[in-house]
Amino acid sequence: MSTPTPPGSPSPAAPPRLSALAHGGGCGCKIAPGVLRGLLGQLPPGLRPPELLVGAETSDDAAVWQIDANTALVATTDFFMPVVDDPRDFGRIAATNAISDVYAMGGRPILALALVGMPVNVLPAEVIAAVLAGGQEACAAAGVVVAGGHSIDSVEPIYGLAVIGLVHPDRVARNRSARAGDALVLGKGLGVGVFSAALKKGALPPAAYAEMIRSTTQLNTPGPALAAMPGVHAMTDVTGFGLLGHLHELCRGAGLDAELRAAAVPRLPGAEELLRAGFVTGASGRNLASLAGAIDGADDPALMALLADPQTSGGLLVACDPAVVPDVLALFHEQGFHQAAQVGAMTQPSDSPQITLR
Repeated sequence: MSTPTPPGSPSPAAPPRLSALAHGGGCGCKIAPGVLRGLLGQLPPGLRPPELLVGAETSDDAAVWQIDANTALVATTDFFMPVVDDPRDFGRIAATNAISDVYAMGGRPILALALVGMPVNVLPAEVIAAVLAGGQEACAAAGVVVAGGHSIDSVEPIYGLAVIGLVHPDRVARNRSARAGDALVLGKGLGVGVFSAALKKGALPPAAYAEMIRSTTQLNTPGPALAAMPGVHAMTDVTGFGLLGHLHELCRGAGLDAELRAAAVPRLPGAEELLRAGFVTGASGRNLASLAGAIDGADDPALMALLADPQTSGGLLVACDPAVVPDVLALFHEQGFHQAAQVGAMTQPSDSPQITLR
């Protein structure tokens, strides 16, 4: 039984908001793509054994290492600072986001290690435990075993996973293998960054918060089946660089231009209204700055901010033969991705890929 607070004594202080302890949140914490390319460009070439099917050269979502003729390992890691204040939701979102990289490569996730940095003298132990429990809940839903991890005492709260998955070497979904004429299908609506900006300022309606949690904790389970589908040529997930940034990675990998039908891009309900009310993340501007000169038709600042909005645990972006679009959409819809839509196409070869907005 708890001891009552004596009359006249100050009430125990409530724990601080998670988001108040971090300078950024979710995938909006990512280093801007242009800056990241500059950093990686300074590194000397690393080892490149034949077993390494996918490395860091093409900005793919995970590394892939071939074990034998029928099995390859998919390895990835992802972690960030809080995008919400509820610790359980933070854990669920961060784990779902990390697991998504395995799905985006066409793999089946099997094992995870937790990456934990927490201000242990600021946050109560039960708050930190709730973050870990939320992450484990998301992993259990994906059939992933959390087998250990590493923790540090840090100034800002950080949580994520290193995730291992399995894939057949012939079914690895890469972001460089799109073909001219491919249709583009997006699995989730945009607007998570907009919602998080509104949440930080106490302006996110409860229904919008519920929609944000629903989207960011929805596992991208169609990934393996999509990778095995004839006619699906390339795949990635849309996260911190926004739809434009991750589409441009597909373009650079394949050496192709792309067209994006802005009106067809799905939005989370209420996202566009909040954006036009001024709730925009700083990461959106950094993403657009990294794409300077690569976007044609960028005449609506609010639309550009939405298309560059950093998505935490965003949807899969699929490049496929137009003939299989109905099958791709049916698979998404069957697994609960009701906003999945055809949003554009890969077009002609290009040495300096451009995205044209229609």
